[in-house]
Amino acid sequence: MIDLRSDTVTQPTPAMRKAMADAPVGDDVLGDDPTVIQLQELAAEAVGKEAALFTPSGIMANLISLLTMTGRNDEVICGSESHLYTAEVGGVGILGNLFMHVVPNEPDGTMSLTSLNNAVRDQVYAPRTRVISLENTHNRCSGAVLTLDYVQQVAALANERGACLHLDGARIFNAAAASGLSAVELARPAEVINFCLSKGLGAPVGSLVCGSQAFMAEARRTRRMLGGGMRQTGVLAAAGIVALTQMRERLSEDHALAGMLATQLAEIEGILLDPDTVRTNIVIFDLSPSLGIGARELQARLKERGVLISLSGSHARMVTHHMIRPSDIVQVLEAVKQSLREEN
Repeated sequence: MIDLRSDTVTQPTPAMRKAMADAPVGDDVLGDDPTVIQLQELAAEAVGKEAALFTPSGIMANLISLLTMTGRNDEVICGSESHLYTAEVGGVGILGNLFMHVVPNEPDGTMSLTSLNNAVRDQVYAPRTRVISLENTHNRCSGAVLTLDYVQQVAALANERGACLHLDGARIFNAAAASGLSAVELARPAEVINFCLSKGLGAPVGSLVCGSQAFMAEARRTRRMLGGGMRQTGVLAAAGIVALTQMRERLSEDHALAGMLATQLAEIEGILLDPDTVRTNIVIFDLSPSLGIGARELQARLKERGVLISLSGSHARMVTHHMIRPSDIVQVLEAVKQSLREEN
């Protein structure tokens, strides 16, 4: 099977498996796992923050970040297409007693500055806005890259209105590869950023929350509350070290394959896709009603032909990663053509 459902389907590399087998370990809850300590130092340096905290998942990393940045009955502003709002089961509301104030996302992943400013609340009769959360790259907006100028403007707006900026940077290294800027530059405006090891970087598990030393001390307490403290987790952190030191530089290869895929998909009659919107490793497209099938039916037909894709709402979604080769793209395109020619 050619698996384009997500970059989360990647298998650990041989180097990761060896590092996991050889990793020196301690008890991370007690703070003495040397491999976790090394990973956290590398992670903090990679995004230009003082400290980092290893967590089991991106969703928990978002939770830890936001619960540590806020108090009960506070408010978090996020986008209508954000992972935080669409894919995390309302955890910040259920577990943090926080309100999510949803602002429409534009196709490029941004929220208008006017809308953001109007959304901030500080009246006595309303929840108090504590955080504005951005996502870079933006998953459901075709992997869009938020520009540094835009993030800086949102950070300035948040600061002026007494709020903080959180960056869900699950794929921040994809954003860096696409923009030509470093992850340090892209993360600098945010007080807290979390990023994922198990997407484009290919590690089997884990995300990092990054911020100040003082913030990380509180974040560690929040992680404990959520059940995210792990023991001899150096065996997992070891794969994360390989991901950070060996896998970042090759992300542009995934972007090139996604661009190739998008360009040739757009040439197929009935596929609605602007290849210029694809800047990283995520390709999202629609099907013309004239074809007589929708994305879900295409997904089923492609599976019969050995290709796995996912859905983003009512759209078809394909994601490239380190296990995909140019020859796979050729096979995927042929499978799409065959699926569209199939009798309804």
